[in-house]
Amino acid sequence: MYHILRLVLYRLWVVSTITLFTGVIVFWVYGLITAFLVFLLGVSGILYSAQDLLLYYPNDPPDSRVFVLQPSNYKLPYESIKITNKDGFKIHLFLIKQTVNSNHKPTMIFFHGNAGNMGQRLSNVSGFYHKLNINILMVEYRGYGLSEGTPSEKGLYIDAQSAFDYLMQRTDIDTSKIILFGRSLGGAVAIDLASRLEYRNKIWALVVENTFTSIPDMAKVILKWKCLNWLPQVCHKNQYMSLMKMRHVMTPTLVICGSNDALVPPAMAQELVMRCGALCKKLVVMPGGGHDDTWTCRDYYSSIQQFLINVPPLPDEIGPFFDNEANSSRHTIVHTV
Repeated sequence: MYHILRLVLYRLWVVSTITLFTGVIVFWVYGLITAFLVFLLGVSGILYSAQDLLLYYPNDPPDSRVFVLQPSNYKLPYESIKITNKDGFKIHLFLIKQTVNSNHKPTMIFFHGNAGNMGQRLSNVSGFYHKLNINILMVEYRGYGLSEGTPSEKGLYIDAQSAFDYLMQRTDIDTSKIILFGRSLGGAVAIDLASRLEYRNKIWALVVENTFTSIPDMAKVILKWKCLNWLPQVCHKNQYMSLMKMRHVMTPTLVICGSNDALVPPAMAQELVMRCGALCKKLVVMPGGGHDDTWTCRDYYSSIQQFLINVPPLPDEIGPFFDNEANSSRHTIVHTV
């Protein structure tokens, strides 16, 4: 009897020891896995939130949030305007109007690129004003220049809509001849606005310059990490899916790109034009143009003017702004090199 009891106690001790040891190992492993997952989620959350800091550069150069060059420096007549957008933030605008018959001229809504503020684009805008004889509404996104708020993809879309709504309320411009213009990031903002059902039939023409197909595509181009090919889109906080939206764009569209753009591959411009749902669409490649200086190329303004000549009027309008007769290129993709 004693030996049986001793054997039972021994076996119980062995089983208890193994169980305790196994429990410690399992707890340690699962604890390590849990800790690693928590760490991974924390780092992912930080990187997800930091994407805004990596994408938007409103403080480059450092004084961009406190000093905005005025159109008067280029002897342009203007109104400095603050509107309250749909989110309640005050957004800064410049409205630069022609001094003669401004209410019979087309008006361009100018969406600037990523860094700095709209005042740094006044040299380009001065060219639009004098060479195209149009009005220009310059938009300063939230978190840029003198506008309130913090940049975000949804926020920039709302700012664009608010600026368009404001312009449509003006009685001193021709609301049937609204041109959307966007460069780089601004091109993505313009494409989003032109693709929306409630706006696309109110826009006369769309012009985008050196803009990209999407942020996920640009991440692959810049970082060159193969793992990004398997990264779900939901991991990109900012997406700007312009290529997908282009099939909803019915507005006559001009896509401009610099042949030497080292940031946004010119091939993306070709993709945007091919996907565009408009009958009137055109691609212009500026020889030697870089990402930020394509507007200085010799045929830049004349190419835009030639495109606008061929843009048909919006429904119920009697004719185009320019007197030249539209030609058959209205329904073709044209490459200018």
